[in-house]
Amino acid sequence: MSTPVLTAVAWPYANGPRHIGHVSGFGVPSDVFSRYQRMAGNRVLMVSGTDEHGTPITVQADKEGMTPQQTADKYTRQIDEDLRGLGLSYDLFTRTTTGNHAAVTQEIFLALNRNGYVVPKTTRGAISPSTGRTLPDRYIEGTCPICGYDGARGDQCDNCGNQLDAAELINPKSRINGETPKFVETEHYFLDLPAFTRTLGDWLGTKTDWRPNVLNFTKNLIDDMRPRPITRDLDWGVKIPLDGWRDQPLKRFYVWFDAVIGYFSASVEWARRNGTPDAWQEWWANDAARAYYFMGKDNITFHAQIWPALLLGQNGSGDRGGEPGKYGKLHLPDEIVSSEFLTMSGSKFSTSRGTVIYVHDFLREFGPDALRYFISVAGPETQDTDFTWDEFVRRTNFELANEWGNLVNRSISMAHKNNGAIPAPTAPAPADEELKALSRQAFETAGGHLARSRFKLAAAEAMRVVTAANRYLSDQEPWKLKDDPDRRDAVLHTALQVVSDANTLLTPFLPHSAQKVHEALGGTGVWAAQPELQEVEDLDLPGRVNPILTGDYAGEQAKWESQPVEVGRPLEKPTPLFTKLDPKLGETGPEWAPIVTD
Repeated sequence: MSTPVLTAVAWPYANGPRHIGHVSGFGVPSDVFSRYQRMAGNRVLMVSGTDEHGTPITVQADKEGMTPQQTADKYTRQIDEDLRGLGLSYDLFTRTTTGNHAAVTQEIFLALNRNGYVVPKTTRGAISPSTGRTLPDRYIEGTCPICGYDGARGDQCDNCGNQLDAAELINPKSRINGETPKFVETEHYFLDLPAFTRTLGDWLGTKTDWRPNVLNFTKNLIDDMRPRPITRDLDWGVKIPLDGWRDQPLKRFYVWFDAVIGYFSASVEWARRNGTPDAWQEWWANDAARAYYFMGKDNITFHAQIWPALLLGQNGSGDRGGEPGKYGKLHLPDEIVSSEFLTMSGSKFSTSRGTVIYVHDFLREFGPDALRYFISVAGPETQDTDFTWDEFVRRTNFELANEWGNLVNRSISMAHKNNGAIPAPTAPAPADEELKALSRQAFETAGGHLARSRFKLAAAEAMRVVTAANRYLSDQEPWKLKDDPDRRDAVLHTALQVVSDANTLLTPFLPHSAQKVHEALGGTGVWAAQPELQEVEDLDLPGRVNPILTGDYAGEQAKWESQPVEVGRPLEKPTPLFTKLDPKLGETGPEWAPIVTD
């Protein structure tokens, strides 16, 4: 039975281009998962967009002498191009500066307010003495008063995981210019997190099968539930829809508040753009649906605690009860699929420190599938993982080019040379059936891993089939069977069948090369659909044009099953699937890449 599957992908900030550390957390894993789910017959809605509000945008705008909107427009288009080039199959990749997003955010807030889950509170806000501007908590750094970590942010300590207030930090400093902030009284709305202690705790208690890194982090969340601010003194963001607030020039929703609501607002926009305004309900108002959220580990709090609390509050299901808002009861996350960090020489990728490999540079040099494969098999799925050029070159040359590419090339080349088409298995042998049985069984094994977001194990299962097929060809030696054409044809038919199976197993990881293999086997049509970048009019802001990523993934494409190859289908001489890289690249990396020493 087909299941509605929501793939909710973390929203990248539109304050600069994305690097490979970013897409190893939110991008590639979410797409591998979504492509598998579609192939398995489920109804997938994969949504996200660029996060364009808050101080990160205004700081970058100041640096470049542009307005926040101009800055968001510039980097949104760069990010869209990178994600399109990587082949991330979004049903809708939008942005948080749409009229639709503002309206949905305000409706969620009004429901929370009516149910008593947001409260006004006078607090101490940080001001930059030199500019007079508000400094958001995330832009203040100091020593954690709880664990003593030097480098805690004003909203949270990444070392001990505790929620903080910037005024509590020891020796606070602005991350923008290093000055000591001035703290002044200001009024803001707070999400009353303590009002979800029981219901959120009960919900989290049911999540026993999440990734260990997520479970370990969430264990302490309920122990320190304090009200959290959801508005800021800032002139860039979604306005607060209440009398006395909506017209204030320096009152906006905190960027994290409207960003997490983006998962739902993007679903609403997708439905509206398709002319079926209520279609979002299949994923959000349906107990049979499944919702998976993909991100890096620094976003666990927002998705395992805060977003579920917002949903419970708007549903009227928090500790205080209440009534559902305009959208009715919305579905809570079923799984938080959080990756660890991809590092270089043990350090996080950092644009400011020059430790960065941008996605667009990587795609230009190596194409998308080599990066997708590396992230899938050697990325930070459950622990921090160091990226090295040596490991990238090794994986590309020995696994993609030698193992997989060579299997495809020699199988199709021999069949093309001897038959010109896929031959019939006229003289089968036990070894043939043994290999085909191994290949068929891999669908169940790899599919089970992919359904649980265990990408390394799934890719390893697919490559196990590839290795077995290469061993089979070496053992059977079809090039020596000129005097026994029937047996030669049976061997080549078996090899082509397993190439077809392995290509299906690898399609979620390698969608671009999978299309090439499909065509090399004589197939026609779309095997693995790719996203399209479109310019569309804003649904609610006349005259505004927005870039979006979208695509048609519902047609006749790859299915998660072994399908018999068609005897007699013509074959052309294949071209190499992957180009081997110069081993010297593993020592230095390309000229444009950063040089990092231990």
